Amino acid sequence: MKKLIAGTGDAISRVEGPLKVTGMAKYASEFPVENKVYGQGINSTIARGRITAIDTAEALRQPGVLEVITYQNAEQLGGYDEEMPAIATDTPMPALQGPEVHYYGEYVGLVVAETLEQAQYACRLVKVDYAAEEPNVGFEGARDSAYKPSERSDYSRGDLAAGLAEADEQLDLTYITPIEHHHPMELHAVIATYENGKIDAYASQQMVENSVKTLAKTFQIPESDIRVRAPFVGGGFGSKLNTERHVIMAIMAAKMIGRPVQVTVTRTQMFTNTGLRQRNEQRMRLGAKKDGTLTALGHDTLSHTSTYEQYQEQCGTVSKMLYATPNNQITHRLMPLNLQTPFAMRAPGEATGSFALESALDELAWKLQLDPIDLRIKNDTQVDPSNGKPFSSRPFVECLRIGAEQFGWADRPLRPGSRREGNWLVGYGVSGASRASPYQESSARVELSLDGGEVYAKVQTGATDIGTGTYTILAQTAAEYLGIPVERITVELGDTKFPDSPGSGGSWGAASFSNGVRVACQNLLDELRQRAGKEGQDVSVETLLLDNELATFAAEGTASRSEEAQDYSIYSFGANFAEVWVDKDTGMYRIKRMLNVGAAGKILNPKTAYGQIIGGLTMGAGMVIAEQTKVEPNFGNFITRSFADYHVPVNLDLAEIDVIFLPEEDKIANAMGIKGIGELGITSVAASIANALFNATGKRFRELPVTPERVLTTEVEAGVLQSR
Repeated sequence: MKKLIAGTGDAISRVEGPLKVTGMAKYASEFPVENKVYGQGINSTIARGRITAIDTAEALRQPGVLEVITYQNAEQLGGYDEEMPAIATDTPMPALQGPEVHYYGEYVGLVVAETLEQAQYACRLVKVDYAAEEPNVGFEGARDSAYKPSERSDYSRGDLAAGLAEADEQLDLTYITPIEHHHPMELHAVIATYENGKIDAYASQQMVENSVKTLAKTFQIPESDIRVRAPFVGGGFGSKLNTERHVIMAIMAAKMIGRPVQVTVTRTQMFTNTGLRQRNEQRMRLGAKKDGTLTALGHDTLSHTSTYEQYQEQCGTVSKMLYATPNNQITHRLMPLNLQTPFAMRAPGEATGSFALESALDELAWKLQLDPIDLRIKNDTQVDPSNGKPFSSRPFVECLRIGAEQFGWADRPLRPGSRREGNWLVGYGVSGASRASPYQESSARVELSLDGGEVYAKVQTGATDIGTGTYTILAQTAAEYLGIPVERITVELGDTKFPDSPGSGGSWGAASFSNGVRVACQNLLDELRQRAGKEGQDVSVETLLLDNELATFAAEGTASRSEEAQDYSIYSFGANFAEVWVDKDTGMYRIKRMLNVGAAGKILNPKTAYGQIIGGLTMGAGMVIAEQTKVEPNFGNFITRSFADYHVPVNLDLAEIDVIFLPEEDKIANAMGIKGIGELGITSVAASIANALFNATGKRFRELPVTPERVLTTEVEAGVLQSR
C-alpha cells in the first residue's frame, strides 16, 4: 500500500532547497548584526623564528581602523594542559599569545576596521620584523625525528614475521599520498559579539556544542555564557570541526572594542589557517598462500604534525579489520615540522589508508594470478579480527559480487594493456571499502501546534547541516513518526540553545540526529496518549491535541547507543569500480565510468544520499587526478595557494557514475537501522582508479596524484607484457 506520508526512505527533494537557491539561507557571514565591524588576520612571512618588532602606527592612522591586535596587546587566554597536545574538537585554541612563529602563515595580528576593505589595506601597513630560523619543512630530512604519538598508535595480533615467512607470495611496497586541503565552498567565517561577559557567535562550525567547549576553555568563562549558531554551513569536510583561531581573534576583538566583529578567512588563508590532510608514506607488507589466503598484513604509516600540536591520521584503521589476517601489525609515526597542524579531512585514515591497502591487494592478486575480487572474497570475515566481535552486519561480499555484475567485470582485460580503442588503452579497477558507523548521543525537541484544524510541527536540535541534507532527513523522520506531511514540519538546526547534538562529522550524523528526533516524537506521542487515556492506541496527533484541549505541545528526547551494540563491530561496507581510458602517447587519461555499491543501513533519503556518494567519488577521483598541496622547500610556504594552482575535479574530469545502495536495516546499530555514508563514499575510490590505470597500462602508480607526466615516465611492471 502506498504511504500517505513521505517519511524515511523516500527520495524527496530537499526541504531547505528553496532557501538555498533563492539566497535566503543565511551562512555565518550573512547575518545582519547591527554596529558590526570587520577584522582581517595578518599572516607571518616566515616559517620559524620570533617576532622582534611590530610597528602598527601607520596602520592605526588609516581612516576607519579601530585597532591592531598582536601578542603585545592581546588578552591572556587559556592554553594547553600539556606540551604538544593531541588536538581534538574541544581543545582550547589560544591565539596571539607570544612572539614565536611556528609555520608560514601563522596569525601574528588582527586589524579591525569599519569596513573589510579598510581592514585589508591596513594589514599591509603593519610592519613585522623577525629573527628567522631555518624551518624544518622537508619530509626526508625529518625522518630521524619521527616518534610514536601514543600507545594507541600501534596494534598487532599474531606474528607478522612468521606470517610473512609462511607465505607463498610476498610484497613489500610503499604508497604515498600528498598534503591536501579541504576547500569547502563557504569560507570559514564568524560574526562574534561579546556583551556582559557573554559570547554570541554566528560561526561556520560543524559541531556547535564542541565549539562552546573550546571557547569556554580558551576564554575561561562558563559554557552557559556562550552561544554558537550555525544554521547553514557551506561544506566542511572536517575543516570546520575545530574552532579555528580566526574565531578566537574575532571574539577577542569584540571584547576589546565593544562591537560585533566579523572575520572571514580568505581563500589563501584557507591553505594556511584551517587545517589540511597529512602527507602519508605507507609501507605495506603482505603475505599470502597460492590460493589467496592472507597470512600476514603489515601497515606502517609515517606522517607529519606541527611543532606545537599533535594530530595523527589513522591510516592503518581499515587494515586492522577489513580482511581475515591472522598476523597483523599496524604502526603510526609522526615527524614534527614547521607546518600548520593537520586535522581530519573526509574519511581521515580510511581515504588514504585504503589507497595503500586496496592497491597492495591488487598487486598481490596479480602476483598470485587471481581475480582481485576473488582475492577479497577469499579473505572475507564475519568477525572483526581486530577485536573478536561479530559485525552487526557485513554484506561486503554482496557489494563486490553485485557490483561486478552491474559493472560488467567479466569483460575486464585479463592482461594489462591489451584492450585498445584507437589511441586509448582501456582498463578496469576494483577496490573494497569500509568505514566505521559511530553513533553519538543526540537530543531533540519537537513542538506541535494546531492551526486552522491542521497540525504543524517544529523540530529543534543542535545538529548541523553541512550541505548533506540534514534538514530534509529530520523533517522526514518527524513526518513518519508524527504522521503529518513533511510540508507542515519546520526544522531548526545549529544553535547551542537547542537540545544537545554531536554536530556533523565522523559519519555519525544521520543515525544520531534522526534517532534523537525519533525519541522526541515518541515521547511526545506517549505523553499525549497518557494524558488522554489512550495508551497503546494508534490515534492521530490532531485527535490527541483536541482530546487534551491543547493548541500546542512539546517534548524532548535523547537517543543513545544500546548496550547490545557494544558487543558488535558496526561498519558500513562498499565496493568501487572504475573504467579508465589512457592516451598511450600523451599520458592523458579519462575516467569513463565509476560504480559505487554501498551497504550503509537504512537509506533515509536516496536522493540526498546519492548526492553524498557523488561528492565522495568526486573527491576520491580528485586524489588521483590532481589534488596536492606543495611546500616550498626553502621558506616553508605553500606553492599552491589558490584555485589557480590547486586543482579539483570538474565535470569534464568525470563521466558516467552509478550508485547502488544495498537494502539493509541494521537494528543492532540503532533502532532505525541507519549507518553512515558520508565518508564511505570517498574510501578506496583512489585505489579503484589506480588499479584501473594498471589494468590499462601495465604500470603501477604508488604515489598520488597520477599526473600525465607520471603516466609517461613510469615503467611497465616486470612480467606484465608476458602473456598469462
